[in-house]
Amino acid sequence: MAVLHCPTYEEVGVEQAIGRGLDLLGGAETFARPGEHILLKPNLLVGSRPSQAVTTHPAVFRGVARHLKRCGAVLTYGDSPGFGTTMGAAHRSGLVEVAEAEGIRPADFATGRSVSFPDGRQNKQFTVAAAALDADGIVSLPKLKAHGLTRMTGAVKNQFGCIPGLLKSEFHLRMGTMDRFGQMLVDLNRLLQPRLFVMDAIVAMEGNGPRSGDPRQLSALLLSSDPVALDAVACRLVGLDPALVVTVRWGQEYGLGSYSHIELLGDPLEPLVVPSFVINRRPGSTTGISGRWGRLARNLVVPRPAIRPDLCTACGTCVRVCPVTPEAVAFAEDPGLAAVGPDAPLIAEPETNPPTAPGSSAPRRPPVHHYSRCIRCYCCQEMCPQRAIEIDRPLLGRILHHA
Repeated sequence: MAVLHCPTYEEVGVEQAIGRGLDLLGGAETFARPGEHILLKPNLLVGSRPSQAVTTHPAVFRGVARHLKRCGAVLTYGDSPGFGTTMGAAHRSGLVEVAEAEGIRPADFATGRSVSFPDGRQNKQFTVAAAALDADGIVSLPKLKAHGLTRMTGAVKNQFGCIPGLLKSEFHLRMGTMDRFGQMLVDLNRLLQPRLFVMDAIVAMEGNGPRSGDPRQLSALLLSSDPVALDAVACRLVGLDPALVVTVRWGQEYGLGSYSHIELLGDPLEPLVVPSFVINRRPGSTTGISGRWGRLARNLVVPRPAIRPDLCTACGTCVRVCPVTPEAVAFAEDPGLAAVGPDAPLIAEPETNPPTAPGSSAPRRPPVHHYSRCIRCYCCQEMCPQRAIEIDRPLLGRILHHA
């Protein structure tokens, strides 16, 4: 795989760095031939400005697109966001402007088709967006970010956006442990088999990712046809043991790729490593406990989402995205919340002022987590537009892990 030092998102510099990386991997023509329909799959978690480091930066999207177009490929693009529409997220993140300038059409991520996958080790059937199934090949453009559930989100997890709409929540509900969720993601990648992965790690996200963390300069672009190797190197970039990341560990176990033997090309990795990057390096699974006594232990030990009342605006996003609502997270019993129910529209950006109950100047109270039902998928933390949900570790969990 190729490691490229790229300090800014300046258009020419990014395109040149990507070109150099492609040359190290055999050239762009290795991944796209004339007339082939290639889907560009960026990370469009939600509609956020590029400076917030939530989504794949437009400069990376543009640079990859231009190299593939020179090969004669016909390009489309898209993703299935956590909520909202593909085009809404693409507009906000700056990709629509680039796509229109480069003649790249949006693809269909709203329609899904059921696909049998007999070779699946954990999951033998998926419903996949038509865009991914209709393309001759996929080029994945992940963003390096810390993640509450999987520690980091990168090349392997980026294909989760090929599951349309609310079906993603169903997977969170069905895959009750972090290991099972990681195994599902690996099988999904084995089904889709993207040809190339180009990771935007010029500015990554640390801390309370994948949406509410802080941008952190890493100055790197990573390119590979092996998503397991790429994610493992991304882990090394932020000082994280790759073996702690379920998609890396199960990716090698299931034959998706390898993190044991990686040939690094391009620039030296060591000068780019940021050991102070804020990410979960603690050992132990975050959700791998099940059964009656397991649920009790989970409530006492496993990290859980916690709402900060000083930041919460009672917008309803956490209630809407929870796979097990109303059992796991619900609005407080407050008559003033009647106007903000589970069918209220979701918002992509923080509100300036907290909403108030009708006829009252008092802010609405935050929703309440019912931890005995919470499956620890952290969807609420992932999608909160106010950065109001953090992952809290119970006292016993801190003691057991010597925190």
